Amino acid sequence: MTTGNNFDPNHLIELANYKMPFGKYKGYYLVNIPEYYYVWYKRKGFPAGKLGRMMQEMDEIIINGLEDIIRKLIK
Repeated sequence: MTTGNNFDPNHLIELANYKMPFGKYKGYYLVNIPEYYYVWYKRKGFPAGKLGRMMQEMDEIIINGLEDIIRKLIK
Protein backbone atom coordinates (compact mmCIF):
# COMPACT_ATOMS: atom_id res chain seq x y z
CA MET A 1 0.00 0.00 0.00
CA THR A 2 1.36 3.38 -0.85
CA THR A 3 1.48 6.21 1.62
CA GLY A 4 1.00 9.95 1.60
CA ASN A 5 -0.41 11.64 -1.48
CA ASN A 6 0.43 8.65 -3.68
CA PHE A 7 -2.38 6.46 -2.32
CA ASP A 8 -4.16 4.46 -5.00
CA PRO A 9 -7.63 3.20 -3.96
CA ASN A 10 -7.40 0.52 -6.67
CA HIS A 11 -4.61 -1.05 -4.64
CA LEU A 12 -7.13 -2.07 -1.96
CA ILE A 13 -9.24 -3.77 -4.63
CA GLU A 14 -6.18 -5.63 -5.87
CA LEU A 15 -5.27 -6.60 -2.30
CA ALA A 16 -8.83 -7.81 -1.61
CA ASN A 17 -8.76 -10.05 -4.69
CA TYR A 18 -5.21 -11.38 -4.29
CA LYS A 19 -5.04 -15.14 -3.68
CA MET A 20 -2.35 -17.18 -2.01
CA PRO A 21 -0.41 -18.92 -4.82
CA PHE A 22 0.97 -21.89 -2.82
CA GLY A 23 0.90 -23.92 0.36
CA LYS A 24 -1.83 -24.88 2.78
CA TYR A 25 -3.96 -21.87 1.82
CA LYS A 26 -3.38 -21.98 -1.95
CA GLY A 27 -6.31 -20.34 -3.73
CA TYR A 28 -7.58 -18.52 -0.62
CA TYR A 29 -8.05 -14.78 -0.69
CA LEU A 30 -5.39 -13.30 1.59
CA VAL A 31 -8.11 -11.76 3.75
CA ASN A 32 -9.52 -15.24 4.48
CA ILE A 33 -6.24 -16.70 5.71
CA PRO A 34 -6.15 -17.03 9.53
CA GLU A 35 -4.16 -14.55 11.57
CA TYR A 36 -1.86 -17.25 13.00
CA TYR A 37 -0.49 -17.85 9.49
CA TYR A 38 0.57 -14.20 9.24
CA VAL A 39 2.08 -14.33 12.73
CA TRP A 40 4.14 -17.34 11.65
CA TYR A 41 5.32 -15.55 8.51
CA LYS A 42 6.13 -12.42 10.48
CA ARG A 43 8.51 -14.49 12.61
CA LYS A 44 9.92 -16.49 9.70
CA GLY A 45 10.03 -13.64 7.20
CA PHE A 46 7.48 -12.79 4.56
CA PRO A 47 8.21 -13.96 1.00
CA ALA A 48 10.12 -11.58 -1.24
CA GLY A 49 8.35 -9.48 -3.84
CA LYS A 50 4.73 -8.56 -4.36
CA LEU A 51 3.29 -11.50 -2.40
CA GLY A 52 5.33 -10.61 0.66
CA ARG A 53 4.26 -6.96 0.48
CA MET A 54 0.61 -7.97 0.10
CA MET A 55 0.87 -10.35 3.04
CA GLN A 56 2.45 -7.67 5.24
CA GLU A 57 -0.32 -5.27 4.34
CA MET A 58 -3.00 -7.86 5.04
CA ASP A 59 -1.37 -8.67 8.36
CA GLU A 60 -1.74 -5.00 9.37
CA ILE A 61 -5.35 -4.95 8.19
CA ILE A 62 -6.17 -8.07 10.22
CA ILE A 63 -4.35 -6.80 13.32
CA ASN A 64 -6.46 -3.63 13.15
CA GLY A 65 -9.72 -5.52 12.61
CA LEU A 66 -10.41 -4.07 9.16
CA GLU A 67 -11.02 -7.35 7.29
CA ASP A 68 -14.70 -6.59 6.66
CA ILE A 69 -13.78 -3.50 4.62
CA ILE A 70 -11.48 -5.61 2.45
CA ARG A 71 -14.02 -8.45 2.08
CA LYS A 72 -16.54 -5.98 0.62
CA LEU A 73 -14.07 -5.32 -2.22
CA ILE A 74 -13.85 -8.95 -3.38
CA LYS A 75 -15.30 -9.32 -6.89
